[in-house]
Amino acid sequence: MTAIKHALQRDIFTPNDERLLGIVNVCKAGKKKKNCFLCATVTTERPIQVKVVKVKKSDKGDFYKRQQTWELRDLTEVDAKDASKENPEFDLHFEKVYRWVASSAAEKNSFISCIWKLNQRYLRKKVEFVNVSSQLLEESVPSGESQSVAGGDEDALDDYQELSTREEQDIESMMEMCEYAVSNAEGFAEQLSRELQVLDGANIQSIMASEKQVNILMQLLDEALGEVDTIEGKLSSYEEMLQSVKEQMDQISQSNRLIQISNTNNVKLLDEIQFLVNYMDLSKGHIRALQEGDLTSPKGIEACINASEALSQCMNVALRPGHEKLMAVTQQHLLFAELRDTFARRLTNHLNNVFVHQFNHFSHFKMTIPQFYRSSCLSLPGHDQSSTLSQHTAELSLPKHSPLHRDLLRYSKLMEWLKNTHREKYEGLSRTYVDYMSRLYEREIKDFFEVAKIKMAGTTKEAKGKFATLPRKESALKQETESLHGSSGKLTGSTSSLNKLTVQGSNSRRSQSSSLLDMGNMSASDLDVADRTKFDKIFEQVLSELEPLCLAEQDFISKFFKLQQHPAVMPPLAQPETEETDGSMPSKMAPPAEHRQSLSSEKDVVRLMMNKIFQSIETELNSLIALGDKIDSFNSLYMLVKMSHHVWTAENVDPASYLSTTLGNVLVTVKRNFDKCISAQIRQMEEVKISKKSKVGILLFVTGFEEFAELAETIFRNAERRGDLDKAYVKLIRAVFVNVEKVANESQKTPRDVVMMENFHHIFSTLSRLKISCLEAERREAKHKYTDHLQSYVINSLGQPLEKLNHFFEGVEARVAQGVREEEVSYQLAFNKQELRKVIKEYPGKEVKKGLDNLYKKVDKHLCEEESLLQVVWHSMQDEFIRQYKHFEDLIGRCYPGSGITMEFTIQDMLEYFSSIAQSH
Repeated sequence: MTAIKHALQRDIFTPNDERLLGIVNVCKAGKKKKNCFLCATVTTERPIQVKVVKVKKSDKGDFYKRQQTWELRDLTEVDAKDASKENPEFDLHFEKVYRWVASSAAEKNSFISCIWKLNQRYLRKKVEFVNVSSQLLEESVPSGESQSVAGGDEDALDDYQELSTREEQDIESMMEMCEYAVSNAEGFAEQLSRELQVLDGANIQSIMASEKQVNILMQLLDEALGEVDTIEGKLSSYEEMLQSVKEQMDQISQSNRLIQISNTNNVKLLDEIQFLVNYMDLSKGHIRALQEGDLTSPKGIEACINASEALSQCMNVALRPGHEKLMAVTQQHLLFAELRDTFARRLTNHLNNVFVHQFNHFSHFKMTIPQFYRSSCLSLPGHDQSSTLSQHTAELSLPKHSPLHRDLLRYSKLMEWLKNTHREKYEGLSRTYVDYMSRLYEREIKDFFEVAKIKMAGTTKEAKGKFATLPRKESALKQETESLHGSSGKLTGSTSSLNKLTVQGSNSRRSQSSSLLDMGNMSASDLDVADRTKFDKIFEQVLSELEPLCLAEQDFISKFFKLQQHPAVMPPLAQPETEETDGSMPSKMAPPAEHRQSLSSEKDVVRLMMNKIFQSIETELNSLIALGDKIDSFNSLYMLVKMSHHVWTAENVDPASYLSTTLGNVLVTVKRNFDKCISAQIRQMEEVKISKKSKVGILLFVTGFEEFAELAETIFRNAERRGDLDKAYVKLIRAVFVNVEKVANESQKTPRDVVMMENFHHIFSTLSRLKISCLEAERREAKHKYTDHLQSYVINSLGQPLEKLNHFFEGVEARVAQGVREEEVSYQLAFNKQELRKVIKEYPGKEVKKGLDNLYKKVDKHLCEEESLLQVVWHSMQDEFIRQYKHFEDLIGRCYPGSGITMEFTIQDMLEYFSSIAQSH
């Protein structure tokens, strides 16, 4: 290892002005590679740099080369792996961890010791040594003075020091003065020793010669010490004086500090007193307003509002720590609590009195219109009741409660104060208000709907109890003739074929009206238009009266009970009620805790309050709807449009409002009635029976569908629920198609093609005129069916006037189809020229005209007058006859060429025949 060290110093480090201080033979841990050397070096020139160099032997020769270099200052940690056992492995932590395995543990320890010494000397213990034996480090530092570490290291490290240039020159000059300095070293050493002794003697004599100056110097030092003592004495006296001044200044400072503390305490005390006075002192005016303020006048109410707000501020002030222990604060709290309870009691009693007074006021001065009707009608014996009703027609309207709301809204801020400070009394007031208003509204709404029902029925209460058998008053119905949405009111004919015109309260009347033929015989134009227009106006007026009433009440509840600004709190009045099983009035029950938690917003609270106040609206609306449906099932169309519009309007204002929810529930009932109306019409179509002795003509349910569509298009113009009507259209038209074919198949008097042709022509005309977009496919289908059956009827009818001629040419076409050439057909025995002439002679022009005249009469007998298809059919027959004539002429020309055979009449003759027959009839 020594030889390697000298070789590395000579070949690698000396050319770079470096000295090799430590070396270890290593290889990388876990890898089988050639060994290399880790060398610890320092530079010979300042500033000194300490490095760790990795040296590897070259593969191509017997020399070494530097492979990698690290600065020792970049080394952060040396890990010897195990401090108690001999282990050749160690790690050096530079920018990453390098793991090495030394050739022996002794070399590893020597190298680590060298690194430690360099760290102590040049890096000031920057490197951290882990798992290194303390004994190894102690051996590296010999015991002694603290500087021995640095000195010993330096001697150990600097075992070789080169002479400077000046030292070399001095040694050379001294050796030149002695000729035998090189040849006789001992003599030269003795001479140097003698000269050193001479110099020492001279030094001693020089020291002894300077004794006098030393004595003088000592005397001066004694005098200086005396002066120092004098100065110290003066300084001591000064120090005593300053100590006295210091004590006085400390006393003054202490006094000032106590004064400052006192002032600070006084300021804080004043601030606390001002805080309590400002925030916990209620003026006498406010106290007087709370105790005896006038709750009826605007000024008194305003004073009470200001006083209640001031009281809330005083009670809710955030006290500082320790304030609650003060007697004055406790007394103020007791005073505030007493004022709060007193004013809450006064306010509650006053508002209860206001509720009772307003309820009695409305109840005392309100005489319901139905009662007036009954008293007026029944007090006149023998007087016509319908006439009495028409003379005393009352205005259909609900009382307005805006004066009550306006008076109560003055107390809204006080209600908010009561809600925040005294929950029990707030809930009691809420319960009282809802209880009184629910009874008041129940009475008003019941009377309102009673008037509406009487107006709809057009009769007295005595007849009102028999709605199922109400007769129509034609004189009253004719007074209202204008139709809905400004239409001309052209609703005539057999509209009743699709609905029951009269109120069906008994099984006998229902059975009578179940037949479409019986219903078709009734004249219902004035009946239907007047009744439906009247019903529509009344129903719209009912909804128009209810809507602002509910919205106004809901707005008042939100403002008065302050249910818009705070988290949802469910007052007792909004608690759900359970209904008795025997149908009696609902009983109040405490709501379960989970139901209180289920209310997510104050809109739910308002809606529940509205449900309690207006609990009779939905029932009355359903009763009114049932009455309208009994009077005329077509009223469901009007109700569906009106109710849909009002629901849509209410949802745009507030989708979660009471009005929106209630009208939505009622709309479900109306839609159900509408569906029942459509189903009833379909059922009546399926049950239709036709007469076996008379021609069919246009079926009643076909004309009924036409009038239904006209009425529905008028009613549903710009309606929101157009989709419901479109679905009903599809159901009805499919039922019409199916039942037209059913009747056509069952018809014995009228040919099937005529029934199909006439009815589908009527359907096509109706759909084309009304332009119903959802039935466009059915319109095309109706046209197709009409065209097909028209052609079929024409062809079947035309086969009779020229029957033998048709059979003859059918045989000719059959021979050609069997493969006989056209020019050879005339050689067939049954189809020769003589047979052809014989057949043609049987149909002279006179006979043809006679046959056409009989055909015209038969067609006229088959067709009905309502549809006016006779000329259309006759023209189609003319075209078909001409087509057949040309076809016969063509067959004669192809199969009997050059024979000169022609028909007994020409196309011009045929046109004259058809024209003269049509004109003669």
